Amino acid sequence: MLARFLKKDDRSARGKDVLTVSFVVIVYDMPLQAENTVRSLLPGYQLGVSGDEYEVIVVENASANTMRPEFLQGLPTSVRYFLRENPESSPARAINFGAEQARGENICVIIDGARMLTPGVVRTILMGHRLSSSAVVAIPGYHLGRELQQEAVNSGYSLEQERTLLSSIAWPEAGYRLFDIACFSGSSAPGLFMPNSESNCISIPREIWQGLGGYDERFNLRGGGLINLDLYKRVCEYPGVQHIIALGEGTFHQFHGGVTTGGQSREKREAYIEQSKAQYRELRGEEFVSPRNQPMYLGKIPEQAQKFVHYSAARVLRARGEAPLTHGPA
Repeated sequence: MLARFLKKDDRSARGKDVLTVSFVVIVYDMPLQAENTVRSLLPGYQLGVSGDEYEVIVVENASANTMRPEFLQGLPTSVRYFLRENPESSPARAINFGAEQARGENICVIIDGARMLTPGVVRTILMGHRLSSSAVVAIPGYHLGRELQQEAVNSGYSLEQERTLLSSIAWPEAGYRLFDIACFSGSSAPGLFMPNSESNCISIPREIWQGLGGYDERFNLRGGGLINLDLYKRVCEYPGVQHIIALGEGTFHQFHGGVTTGGQSREKREAYIEQSKAQYRELRGEEFVSPRNQPMYLGKIPEQAQKFVHYSAARVLRARGEAPLTHGPA
């Protein structure tokens, strides 16, 4: 549980510099990927926003491979960085620590600091929170590369190949072209219109975050096990929540040594997944099932994302036994 919370209406305690959203980014042993993620959160890359509406809180769990001081020193004052010595194997406490530092009325968690964002993420999250005080805004997840990285690595996918892919789309100048070199992540594999199991960028009103108690620190496996799925399910099923999905935006996982995507053998990866499921059953008393609430879809759909929208709609139609339209409806 979080040690301390400031209530949403307690503005005097937080001072006059109350922001709409605080992004909390968790980093461990991925400095180059984290730099890309932070760059993709800055005004200039993020379209239609200023640095006055949000902040970025980077919480890095110490390793032998931390972010470069020269990069951190060049960041604007809207980015705050915390290095945690002697971290736990699970990211739970780091996330909750970051949330405690937040000045925003909404807390947006990016549990994996290797997730680059498209240029309309911040704008769409701000829009969602303006629509409803109970809005929980989720960004769909993708992997860089033509197949899931835990599979692609067996065919030689590497950091070098990923750098070549990013160079081919002139990133960061053309942020929406991330869709051109990506596939759905495993949690988003059902598509945009069927239940997903998690979001790696989810923005939650402070009052709801407080009601949830943040991330459950009993999920203590390396990488957290199903901790992010657990938070996603609990927040989507929280009474009165308006679940919003940013249809035309995404987070894009960069290759690094993650517990399920970093090139471990299939046997080790499957053993970890089974261990994670067992811990979830122990803590929650049931198997994990993706939330079934009906979300609202929000935001612009850039042309690069349209193929994923089309694929998602076709999946829904096939599940209903209907064929996709080949012409306009009668």
